[in-house]
Amino acid sequence: MKSLWNDGEASQFSGPLGLRVYTSRLLGRDRSLVLHGGGNTSVKLREPNLFGEAEDLLYVKGSGWDLETIEAAGFTPVALDYVRRLAALPALSDPQMIGELATHTMRAGAPAPSVETILHAILPHTYVDHTHADAVLSVSNAPQGEARIREIYGDRVVVIPYVMAGFDLAAYCAREYPRAVGRNTIGMVLLSHGVFSFGTDAREAYERMIELVSMSERYLESRKAWGVVPGSPGAQPGWQPAEVAALRKEISREAQAPMLMRMNASDKFLGFARHPQAGELSQRGPATPDHVIRTKPWPMFGRDTAAFTAQYRAYFERLAPKAKEAKTMLDSAPRMMLDPDWGFAAIGRTAKDTAVAEELYDHTIDVILRAEALGGWRALDEQHLFDIEYWVLEQAKLKKPGAVPPFAGEVVLVTGAASGIGKACVEAFLRRGAAVVALDRNPDVTKPQRADYLGIVCDLTDRAAIAQAARAAVAQFGGLDMLVLNAGIFPASSPIAKLEDDALRAALTVNVEAGLAMMRTLHPLLRLAPRGGRVVVIGSKNVPAPGPGAGAYSASKAAMNQLARVAALEWAADGIRVNTIHPNAVYDTALWTDEVLASRARAYNLTVEQYKRNNLLKTDVTSRDVAEMAAEMCGALFAKTTAAQVPVDGGTEKLV
Repeated sequence: MKSLWNDGEASQFSGPLGLRVYTSRLLGRDRSLVLHGGGNTSVKLREPNLFGEAEDLLYVKGSGWDLETIEAAGFTPVALDYVRRLAALPALSDPQMIGELATHTMRAGAPAPSVETILHAILPHTYVDHTHADAVLSVSNAPQGEARIREIYGDRVVVIPYVMAGFDLAAYCAREYPRAVGRNTIGMVLLSHGVFSFGTDAREAYERMIELVSMSERYLESRKAWGVVPGSPGAQPGWQPAEVAALRKEISREAQAPMLMRMNASDKFLGFARHPQAGELSQRGPATPDHVIRTKPWPMFGRDTAAFTAQYRAYFERLAPKAKEAKTMLDSAPRMMLDPDWGFAAIGRTAKDTAVAEELYDHTIDVILRAEALGGWRALDEQHLFDIEYWVLEQAKLKKPGAVPPFAGEVVLVTGAASGIGKACVEAFLRRGAAVVALDRNPDVTKPQRADYLGIVCDLTDRAAIAQAARAAVAQFGGLDMLVLNAGIFPASSPIAKLEDDALRAALTVNVEAGLAMMRTLHPLLRLAPRGGRVVVIGSKNVPAPGPGAGAYSASKAAMNQLARVAALEWAADGIRVNTIHPNAVYDTALWTDEVLASRARAYNLTVEQYKRNNLLKTDVTSRDVAEMAAEMCGALFAKTTAAQVPVDGGTEKLV
């Protein structure tokens, strides 16, 4: 492991708290040290209060902050002397601890301090770093883990057996650390939990962490337990999109909410799923108990959701009676799946949740295989795992303020998504919490980089490309709940007497045949949507009220409208709703080039400006107006509506 310290970078951070921010980010950059909110850092400072009196403060990472991106505001200052004294109490309940930390936080609006604040306070060092380093976990979770840790580090670390984080761990360390510390001590190892390093300045603490983790890496390498790989994955995965969507529906039923699934059949994940002992190794527990709130104690091995549910219920019923207070069982749905034929799937309410679970298990595979190479992987016993999973302070990390977005856990596919109405639809669905698959011929569709968005360059006239896009959507999110058919073309204006075959054929190919191909390909996925499938077709005012010169466009849109009506009839039995929006006068779209706009205005003997506001309300109709209607049609407001045709046009005289 290499130090990432850079004098030039460090010079951009001023003062001891600034350097605390810098080295925390250095730790956060390395996924083998901390993952997704894991780890903790702190610094002890003396600062004057309003009266000019010096006060000793502990700045500790606040709850909800990630080390990789933390800022000064992410560190919570608490009264050091008072917090340190808490460790000497004979007992302190979780609510009491949270209350005491809250009332001794010294900055209004600061985030809640870490549950390990008291532990950081009792350690007699200015800078304290704490990570869940893969290498250290690999050693401590192997047979004779404690003896191996002592062999590696000697008197350079204090070794602490596993104790649940919070007050109990802080109180234990307050008693035992002073007895075990020596003049060569630079850190502490919490078995099956993580590693601490200390320093008088930020760089010293950080580089001691690098040194300590490197020592475990070298030990693993010397035992031929470092570069262990799962083995050859053999044949590629054989899942079909509808099979994955069906499993997602089963899991969502157990979770009592729509869930996303992120498939991974890379050599590493597929190879591990096909490891001869994978079915047994994977059930022993997580690399560190901190993972359990995001992954549950073990992945589902195979695709038997009912068996996993029974296993999880038995686990709860066996261990809940031993808890200090009454517990209510969380949902029994898995958060990970390993399958020799499919590889791996991460499962969660949001795309971020699935990405987190996948990355956690990526590192768990390394820890398991390295510990196995040392003689046998083992995790904490299930009671310890249960206590962490059902610890109210850990569960609080997953709770986000505010209501759950209406489309959380659901997936929408939008065609023609790079601009105009399609792009506005993408934004409308993202705002409502959906994961979005966006298709367009324009490469700009791939530009947004976020976990809940998949942009695919796709020619909708290519049936193979549509099938590939459907498979990619399932691989990324597990299925499909909603479809917005927006892509279309508007041929140049032409009277019927001069309408060329090619112009009509092009309009029918894009506006009808491509839409039909999308519906035909995606129907097997939509019928497996946990809350029922929904289709919104972006039609046109030209369907009920065609205009002169728009024969090709009007005919193609009318044909697609009829297909949507037939689909509403046929697909109702599958729980799929099909509705249509008829926009008009939406001029912020790619269809309305200056040339087309001028041509249509001439057809009505109007100026361009008159044509733009040629509706009853004399108002502008925007892409966002149409997109909001599309999103609402997929929501609860239209839950009992299918085959509707709704105008979004400011009012059209011909239709009144």
